[in-house]
Amino acid sequence: MPVRRIVSARRPETAKREQYHIASKIGDVARYVLLPGDPDRVLKIVKYWDKAKEVARHRQYLIYTGKYKGVPISTCSTGIGCPATAIAVEELANIGAETFIRVGSTGAIQEDIKCGDLVISTGAVRLEGTSKQYVPMEYPAVASYDVLLALIQAAETLGYSYHVGITASTDSFYCGQGRPGFKGYWQSWMDKIIPDLRVAKVLNFEMEASTLFTLANIFSLRAGCICAVFANRITDEFRVTGEREAGLTATEAVKILNEWDAERNKQGKKYWFPSLTHQKLIK
Repeated sequence: MPVRRIVSARRPETAKREQYHIASKIGDVARYVLLPGDPDRVLKIVKYWDKAKEVARHRQYLIYTGKYKGVPISTCSTGIGCPATAIAVEELANIGAETFIRVGSTGAIQEDIKCGDLVISTGAVRLEGTSKQYVPMEYPAVASYDVLLALIQAAETLGYSYHVGITASTDSFYCGQGRPGFKGYWQSWMDKIIPDLRVAKVLNFEMEASTLFTLANIFSLRAGCICAVFANRITDEFRVTGEREAGLTATEAVKILNEWDAERNKQGKKYWFPSLTHQKLIK
């Protein structure tokens, strides 16, 4: 990649608004962006689209833009964890992205959730440090209601097995999720993390949703999260399965959101609600 001249340390972008980390500028991405962690998952997701083109490949950020059933759509890998996700959201928003759907993998902590199922997050427990760099911990990390409903409708339409509820986002895959660290490292608080979250009806662990939800809300953006269950911590099972279903559900949700957004704009409404789509307006 050629050397890029950055405007300033305070504003890390070029004069043409190309962003420092994601190496993309205005016009490169669509309003709707899927956010897988793994760059390889980007390539799996775009297989479902009508067309797709690589826009940028820099650090862990691999970006493709294309169309799905006529709707402009982008996807950008974030790597692992909330700090990298926050950078992606900030820079994508700077160049026109407005709606974000995380497409991840997760470990369930409720016994009835099977490997290969999908978890659609209504909100997230903020067990990470990035989001508190933006707003106090008392601020809730919640999904945008219309993105949440679009994900539910997409999963239902596609006939996939899914669960809806609260997620816990951590900064640590090992100790922070109640796994022993190197050489069996363990502290007493780790005995309680899974049992306490289970009692509170938390469904799963992952590592990005809470920061995504927090930033989307404070920046007046929209966000949702769908994850494929790779592990169940209670039954001690681990299978890499459900990626296809998660990616296709998120992609289909974008089509649904685009339809809802068009109807909302047509009717001159600020918010979407179910009867609006069916043209049965509340008088």
